[in-house]
Amino acid sequence: MMRSLWTAATGMVAQQLNIDVISNNLANVNTIGFKKSRAEFEDLMYQSMKIAGSPTEAGNLIPTGMQVGMGVKPTTVHKFFTQGDFENTGNALDLVVEGEGFFQVEVNGELAYTRAGAFKLDNEGRVVTANGYVLQPEFTVPTETKNIVVTENGHISALDSAGEELAATDIPLYTFINNAGLNSMGKNLYSQTEASGAATEGTAGEDNVGTIAQGFLEMSNVEIVDEMVQMIVAQRAYEVNSKAVTTSDQMLQTANQIKR
Repeated sequence: MMRSLWTAATGMVAQQLNIDVISNNLANVNTIGFKKSRAEFEDLMYQSMKIAGSPTEAGNLIPTGMQVGMGVKPTTVHKFFTQGDFENTGNALDLVVEGEGFFQVEVNGELAYTRAGAFKLDNEGRVVTANGYVLQPEFTVPTETKNIVVTENGHISALDSAGEELAATDIPLYTFINNAGLNSMGKNLYSQTEASGAATEGTAGEDNVGTIAQGFLEMSNVEIVDEMVQMIVAQRAYEVNSKAVTTSDQMLQTANQIKR
């Protein structure tokens, strides 16, 4: 059997994954706080038919060997945590992190992290995400509150009609040594892993965790044009691999038609 059939098939499978990743980026182009991903690949093993540097019968050394690759395989889907563009909403509970930090929320008793700062109030007056996950530390807005103010360093205050502070707390930000190692949970959430390292708590405006801006949202960091170009490249790569399969099949067909 010809090697090229299986080699080209690995290329088609790899490009299929590539298109899957690009499609997810494009599908989330308007998702708040979404971070784009990129599929990365590596070549598979090689079959060595002649080893470079081995001696010949005449006592010389073979200058170049003869190795045939077996194709390609995906190695990782790398997530990029570059800053997305900001959108001015004017909403008091829309918060954006200008820097690398994450907000911490509680999800079914576990801690998770998010860059999506589109917070709401639940029926108890607590600051929560769109899915009802409570911002940590928990902050409850009194019923008589007329205004909510969040400073750059994360101090959130509930004020009455006279401007007096009814309740307040500080919103910390969390960083990781390796953001790409975070586990994507969906719903704009991440959880820490051994690869990401443990979350480090910091104060907004200190230790390079970033600052908080009120009335803004961070959009996704997906660039549509870049993704379209990547999609064209992946499509052509898939196409050329399929042609390699077709060519190999035609060569086999030619061999089968040889008659003595």
